[in-house]
Amino acid sequence: MAIDIGGTFTDLVLVVDGGLAAMAKTLTTPADPTQGIVKGIGEILNQSGGAIDEVVHGTTLVANALIERKLARTALVTTQGFRDVLSIGREHRYDLYDLSLEMPTPLVPRRLRWEVAERVLSDGSIVQAPNRDEVHRIARHMKRLDIQSVAVCLLHSYVEPEHERMVGQALREELPGIPICLSSEVCPELGELPRFSTTAANAAVLPLMAGYLGRLSDNLAAMGIRAPVHVMLSTGDLAGAEVGSHFPVRMCESGPAAGVLSAAFAAQQGGVEDVLAFDMGGTTAKACIVEGGRPRLAEEMEVGRIHRFIKGSGLPLRVPVIDLIEIGAGGGSMARVDTFGLLRIGPASAGADPGPACYRQGGREPTVTDADLLLGYLSPDYFLGGQMALDVGAAKVAVGRLAQDLGIGLVETALGVHRVVNEEMAAAVRMHAVERGRDLRRLTLVATGGAGPVHAWGLARALGIKRILYPPAAGVASAYGMLTAPIAFTFVRSLPALLAKVKWSEVRSALQAMKTEGFRVLASCGLDAGVAQTKLWVDMRHRGQGGAVRVELGQWLPEVDQLAAHLEQQFELAYLSLYARRPQGVEAEVLTWRVQVSGPAPSLSPPRARTPSQLTKKPGRLMWSLESGQFVEADVISRYALEPGTSLKGPTIIEERESTVIIGRGGRATVDGWGNLAVTVDA
Repeated sequence: MAIDIGGTFTDLVLVVDGGLAAMAKTLTTPADPTQGIVKGIGEILNQSGGAIDEVVHGTTLVANALIERKLARTALVTTQGFRDVLSIGREHRYDLYDLSLEMPTPLVPRRLRWEVAERVLSDGSIVQAPNRDEVHRIARHMKRLDIQSVAVCLLHSYVEPEHERMVGQALREELPGIPICLSSEVCPELGELPRFSTTAANAAVLPLMAGYLGRLSDNLAAMGIRAPVHVMLSTGDLAGAEVGSHFPVRMCESGPAAGVLSAAFAAQQGGVEDVLAFDMGGTTAKACIVEGGRPRLAEEMEVGRIHRFIKGSGLPLRVPVIDLIEIGAGGGSMARVDTFGLLRIGPASAGADPGPACYRQGGREPTVTDADLLLGYLSPDYFLGGQMALDVGAAKVAVGRLAQDLGIGLVETALGVHRVVNEEMAAAVRMHAVERGRDLRRLTLVATGGAGPVHAWGLARALGIKRILYPPAAGVASAYGMLTAPIAFTFVRSLPALLAKVKWSEVRSALQAMKTEGFRVLASCGLDAGVAQTKLWVDMRHRGQGGAVRVELGQWLPEVDQLAAHLEQQFELAYLSLYARRPQGVEAEVLTWRVQVSGPAPSLSPPRARTPSQLTKKPGRLMWSLESGQFVEADVISRYALEPGTSLKGPTIIEERESTVIIGRGGRATVDGWGNLAVTVDA
């Protein structure tokens, strides 16, 4: 069973013997997310009884806690002279011309940062060891200030972690029961700011997530479910719940990452490898380029941005993550008129409580969902399979107030909301693709999320994409994607050196230690080392450059006498693929080694054939056509009526319990053996 907590809905999926057996979608309960989970599990068990063998969980709780600053009271201990690293940040200004530029507030205020007299040089040599008595005095001061968590970030601890271990041990002696996070364990990488910021974030959310995962386990046990719980990481890998309890910062993008996995899996079954994964839920929309069936990965992300779409305005987190871009608003995002009289969508969202106006739960502000309802894209009687009726009158009132502010008609306002969202998402995707040198027109758009299939048609038209793939159960795709992921964990270690001066014995020792720890992680999840696969990457650059290039080395390193030449060759190939030429006469430098240890991917099977009683066609209804600029009569078909080989043409609305697919005029669709709806977009 997979559980995905989003900003608006909590989704659950049950797979039995590799086949999709049951699904549930309930409103998220922000005050206590486990309440929504318990309700959803009840629905799942009613649909399909039996014992649960494994629970897989992903959530946006970590990211939300960091954004909303609902964090533990956290302290930081660092090397003397480096107390202000979090405040200084980077010299880069994300807006050069803003004279009143606002930077993100550090997670740990200056008064809760302490220095200790110690020093390790960049080559790992020790100049001064920390004084245990000094650390004990600091710990006693922390106790008086009711500190709930501590981050220890000493200079160059990625090379020599022993000082951090000494400080951590001394703190634990004075602060029993208080979590102590060491940067050499959380983020053993070069670069003070990202390492300090990541460790501070991990410490700040650790008590919250440890308590939450504990409550989840208790609630599952109370329902008779005593299966192991695995958590989804931001890389799209699974790990044991203890990893989520000790390194919760690695779960920041767990829900969106699972959405990308689901899109990649659906595309693979449809015979497509290069896709644009598009996931639009109730709160946000995100996208990711998938090539060769594998999502792009990044080594850093940002949370809590001052300006939602401006890079550099948030807190840097140095954690491996699927290379996602937040491209717009979600179904619950609210529409408004700005100071210039222009229509704007988001970033504020109605969320699950009170939700869009049409939910009839107290929401009054117009949202994207309200606009889609008025344009005929959503059925007022079949939202969530009919469990939740939508109020068209309430949507008209909410959007009507916006129409008065804009001075235009009700339908024109609803259309404006729909098109502005599509255009904003298209603009963000274009920039994302250009920055990575990719041509979107050769990709297939895979639409997931509750709102994704509603907006995918308009987004594809705006981007010039000619093919769309709509997986079945797209509204719970993130939960399903978790069930396609293997148990895996990525370890990192920075050992910076010029390529000609690398200490290969030290590198091999570090890699072997990471590999051994990876086997231990797999064993804690019940997997034998014999089924493990190991992959290796290294970050390299030319001496003097600020950024690095990720070089993939495959399963393991070649023999010692070939190492330097092999790395030089692979670095050149990777560098030329990005920049077309190399600077002459500049030495290559090795920075960070990365080892991923993974188990086998789960085996899933196509959906079971449906009985004739489930094949239904619904009465047609009017929907707005983006092609003709007017309401047109559209066929309405149950998704459950579509057998493999079925062909359709637009305008058509295809409904299922979790989402609605819109196919405009000129669109032609076929259903494959996995139930995916492959649509060709007519120019």
